[in-house]
Amino acid sequence: MIKSLAALALSLAPLIAEAQTEGCRLALVLAIDVSSSVDQGEYALQSGGLASALISPDVVRAFLASPRPVALAVFEWSGRYNQVMVQDWVMIRSRAHLLYVAEKVARFERSYDEFPTAMGYALGHAAGLLERAPACDAKTIDISGDGVTNEGFQPSDAYNAFNFDGVTVNGLVINGADHEGETDLVPYYQKEVLHGAGAFLQVAQGFRDFERAMARKLEREVAPGLIGTATPLSRRGG
Repeated sequence: MIKSLAALALSLAPLIAEAQTEGCRLALVLAIDVSSSVDQGEYALQSGGLASALISPDVVRAFLASPRPVALAVFEWSGRYNQVMVQDWVMIRSRAHLLYVAEKVARFERSYDEFPTAMGYALGHAAGLLERAPACDAKTIDISGDGVTNEGFQPSDAYNAFNFDGVTVNGLVINGADHEGETDLVPYYQKEVLHGAGAFLQVAQGFRDFERAMARKLEREVAPGLIGTATPLSRRGG
């Protein structure tokens, strides 16, 4: 994918530090489900799919469509206290920066595989990341998963407990591979997860469809003319 992750990391280090202070058009957090319902084969499809989606031509064009960059962070989540950073805040200014993040995602060793689904805690963690994000025009959390919360508080409780002022939360539902069409996970995300102005839901029909769904979702999230302009699917305010 790139000749040397270590060499590129050194070249990008100033940009990563710069992301702490420089303005941008969007701060985007990608929250990736690694709960026990995701087996190793599914995890490989998920991480590989995200890495490929980040460097797909349409997604690259969407990230770079404005001179004002997007700040990006990625973490894995599962149980109450099981959130691990894959990539801390980095400013995306070129395709090389997306290649760098994609390489980190593709090579990342799975953090956990034995814990349940604590989406409320994951959203609380994401809210904390946004508190220390670069100063951006908009803030979005992109949370994907293959099940409903079965540990800790619900996402709707997280929105009451943490600072989500001005934050949009989008969802990516991963339907079971043996299902056709939408399952009861879709209305759960629509009711409990989507939050804020322009919030929307993307559906992947199984983990093999994750790359396509994530690419479509990223393209929509980061396109400059679409940030904050879509019709909300949730009644919650931003």
